[in-house]
Amino acid sequence: MDMKNRIAEKFRTLFGTDGQFFASAGRINLIGEHTDYNGGYVFPGAIDKGIMAEIKVNGTAKVHAFSLDYDEYVEFGLKEEDKPAQSWACYIFGVCRETLKRGGKVEGFDVVFAGDVPLGAGLSSSAALESTMAYALNYIFSNGIDKFELAKIGQSTEHNYCGVKCGIMDQFASVFGKAGQLIRLNCKTLEYKYFPFNPQGYKLVLIDSCVKHELASSAYNKRRASCENAAAAIRKNHPEVEFLSDAKRVWLDEVRAEIPEEDFLRAEYVIGEVQRVLDVCDALERGDYETVGEMMYQTHFGLSRLYEVSCEELDFLNKLARKMDVTGSRVMGGGFGGCTINLVKDELYDGFVQAAVARFTEKFGHAPKVYDVVISDGARLLLDE
Repeated sequence: MDMKNRIAEKFRTLFGTDGQFFASAGRINLIGEHTDYNGGYVFPGAIDKGIMAEIKVNGTAKVHAFSLDYDEYVEFGLKEEDKPAQSWACYIFGVCRETLKRGGKVEGFDVVFAGDVPLGAGLSSSAALESTMAYALNYIFSNGIDKFELAKIGQSTEHNYCGVKCGIMDQFASVFGKAGQLIRLNCKTLEYKYFPFNPQGYKLVLIDSCVKHELASSAYNKRRASCENAAAAIRKNHPEVEFLSDAKRVWLDEVRAEIPEEDFLRAEYVIGEVQRVLDVCDALERGDYETVGEMMYQTHFGLSRLYEVSCEELDFLNKLARKMDVTGSRVMGGGFGGCTINLVKDELYDGFVQAAVARFTEKFGHAPKVYDVVISDGARLLLDE
């Protein structure tokens, strides 16, 4: 039974009626990692794996929510003190609260949801859930909130109810994603541009290390603090620097003696990564996928050595990709586990995937997972087909 039918069956069993279906997507990010909260550029796209939910207003002041994946039912009210204990339910509660804070209407509703975004793989299952719920509540309560604000509702949910000071990229990609398009987003101005992504002769494949990462970990927030510290130091000499992405590399050198070496290295990575996103966009417009791939390798080096968010498993996969002439490879997502994203020529694809699975399993004692990537649509109402 497919996911939609499983959701519908459970919804009828629990609530004795039918609702409307909504969905949103997880995301990949071709390049531009840890630049979003630094006001820089990112280059994501929505994928064909995400969250699907059936939802209907219930005429009460309570939300009745069931997660098929956790096989768990939760009820909660809509006041601040009603925050549920279950972490998955906090995402739904947070979206309700953030919608109310913006003057939107939210009343009690019933919801059953499920997803096929691999958890812990760096594909933003949480953003997919937030975007599905934000879009659905906006639709069923006719709030008229624009898409930018829907993305911000998801981001604020992370900040205020889930303990993660994330940037805007994941939610933006989930809301604005289009099939066959990547989005270059300026996270400072929220200006964006779609770039067609249909690489002829290449495939995108994710190799999942199956090492679980936790974005809520103190390590993530500590790196953000390092970047803010470096930006503050630069700002003393260059008041126009609002975010680290505004800084020039030579301006960072000016303050090297004033900040911890760790903060310097974090900032060095970010400033370089902002430029790499622009270089990749230029290369795509020329159809130059070799340059795209080389930029991906440079990003991995920076994430591993300067930002220090890689791990042994991901470094192993990256080095193997380089040895096997894979065009581009890097850790994707927040780091501390998850996937590498790989740009592979068609004729090398089967050999690379087979070698990656076999050699990784031999070294680490468990097999990685392999996900083909299809760039897909973001948040939407699912109409009957």
